[in-house]
Amino acid sequence: MKRWELAAPSLETVSLFCENGLSPLTAYLATVRGMETVEEVHRFLEGKEDLSDPFLLLDMDKAVKRIQKAIEEGERICIYGDYDCDGITATALVYTHLQNIGADVFFYIPDRDQEGYGMNPKAVDAIAGQGASLIVTVDNGISAIEEIAYAVGLGLDVVVTDHHQPREQLPVCTAVVNPHRKDQREVFRDLAGVGVAFKLVCALEEDDGGEMLEYYADLVALGTIADVVPLLGENRLMVQRGLKSLQHTQNPGLEALLSASGLKEKALDARSVGFILAPRINAAGRLGQAEKALELLLSEEEESAAVLAEELCGYNQKRQALEAAVLKDVAAFIGKNPSLLHQRILLIAGKGWHPGVIGVVCAKVVEKFGKPCILFCEEDGQLRGSGRSVDGFDLIGCISRCRDFLQQYGGHPAAAGLTLKAEYYQEFCIQIQQAAAQMAKYMPAPVLHIDKSVTVQEVTVLALKDLQKLEPFGSRNDLPVFLYERCRIEGIYMMGAGKHLRLRLSQDGQSFYAVYFHMPPENFYYQIGETVDIAANCEINLYQNKEQLSVKIKDIRLSGFCQDSYFIGREQYDRFNRSEPFLEDSVSDSVPDRASIGRLYRKLRSHGPFYGDYGSLFMRFSTKKENYCCFRLGMEILMERGLFQVKRERKGFSFSVIEVKQKVDLEQSPIMQKLHLIKG
Repeated sequence: MKRWELAAPSLETVSLFCENGLSPLTAYLATVRGMETVEEVHRFLEGKEDLSDPFLLLDMDKAVKRIQKAIEEGERICIYGDYDCDGITATALVYTHLQNIGADVFFYIPDRDQEGYGMNPKAVDAIAGQGASLIVTVDNGISAIEEIAYAVGLGLDVVVTDHHQPREQLPVCTAVVNPHRKDQREVFRDLAGVGVAFKLVCALEEDDGGEMLEYYADLVALGTIADVVPLLGENRLMVQRGLKSLQHTQNPGLEALLSASGLKEKALDARSVGFILAPRINAAGRLGQAEKALELLLSEEEESAAVLAEELCGYNQKRQALEAAVLKDVAAFIGKNPSLLHQRILLIAGKGWHPGVIGVVCAKVVEKFGKPCILFCEEDGQLRGSGRSVDGFDLIGCISRCRDFLQQYGGHPAAAGLTLKAEYYQEFCIQIQQAAAQMAKYMPAPVLHIDKSVTVQEVTVLALKDLQKLEPFGSRNDLPVFLYERCRIEGIYMMGAGKHLRLRLSQDGQSFYAVYFHMPPENFYYQIGETVDIAANCEINLYQNKEQLSVKIKDIRLSGFCQDSYFIGREQYDRFNRSEPFLEDSVSDSVPDRASIGRLYRKLRSHGPFYGDYGSLFMRFSTKKENYCCFRLGMEILMERGLFQVKRERKGFSFSVIEVKQKVDLEQSPIMQKLHLIKG
């Protein structure tokens, strides 16, 4: 379950924007996105952002000077890339440009399975063996302190271009170009790896970016979208230009991939690039075939490009099958170890998992259970992990507190990778949970940011057309999410052979339809006649040459649900199951007594049998005073005393009251006795 956060922008600013020509909905959304002045909003809507001078980045002058020297003196240059879409596009960009200006250049992409992320000594040896005297990293290198020292010791110069968070110590080398350097003056910091690489190319040409975008905007947009960096500022400008360039790309490889993925001749936006195009390039890297993706981007022949594009589509299908297998294993492990879900961070290790897909699976686990997660694949006594977090919890910061156990680690607050010996796994698990406890009193819940509460009459095809001025949508400029409150469910229909649902809803007597993708009917715990709130994206669909509004549900809950009672109580319930003291600020609301258990029992008995999950059942019985912890412990006490039963079934849990004739003493419950000790 996600915490819904409804934006509350300045209504004065909204009115100001409306007075200056914006439609009410566009003015509201622009204010939600942090725009405060008329000049700012017009600059945003008209795409008049400027690209900054690349030499504002520290060490850029040193990087350019060293690369130019290598070109002039005929030295061999190696571009050391990465195997994800950001790293592959960055490698293609820098390699292509250096080759075009006469450099003796080759590239090296580490094998994800055999080498892992970033630079390694064997790779350095191989690069030196090919006669290179200069290594230029793209989308990596900032954490390769020892590896770069090794390269320098062999007589190689190293230029680092990266966008990942630096550690306390920077690599000691010719140049370190990274917008996140602590000593960096004010610059646009949210560049992807390909964005930093593009800045390097611009600096080599003494261009602010306007001319170089003519050549490389398609690659820059693809890598930037794929890496999910904020689509604001310079990123937004580069992606806007890049989407137009992609539509008519002169790159044979990209053209072939567009065709193979079904996007040829279709209008492109950041979502189609991010969810259809980029995964095919990422899939090659995940399966140890990154050079195939790079070969595609560098391809000059249409026929060979078409073959490579089909190969990448095949890798993507294989990647999806591997992910499904790992996800099934993870679900089975959690099913056998349900206490795991009470931990602050979900930690699961498995054998036989493909290391290239565990990051994507990890993200799905976080989405389902609402907690940070790290999945590890074990092979030959080594554990390789990939982690994902929730908003507000710095995962890489937490991991860094356990660095004594690690051989390698790196990443962002939201995503990280790490390796350690299997013998240290148990100690690492203990320490990282302790680190998480030190970092957060309440573990943050995943958040669904909602832009505006709307009515059926307010969101129309015309209004959505005007909102297109805010595109491209992406990180920090997300596709708008609207809240439709107090909607009565009038009909529930299956779609896609039972994989999706279509709902007929009515708000204030006006009916409309909404689609709930990836929601099979057995997991939908609402009934016709119930009143719900839905959070949804709204888009324009073309059907039989007619434009229609399409409402796509992201989340749903019963109207009137008090989410604070759930999230505060969930934290307390987890603490109880970890045998930790309750947090003092809500103890009285978290501990059930005989009276509250009696009320719960009567509600359950009057409601009758129910299929669903604990969260959906809590929605029906929650109060502002008694939170989720009180509810769950009350249920467990009733189960201990034989008054209630829960069974796991295909479509969730079944909850039902057990009728008994004799009086039952709740004080005999072990949980009740433990709670008495807690309350003193």
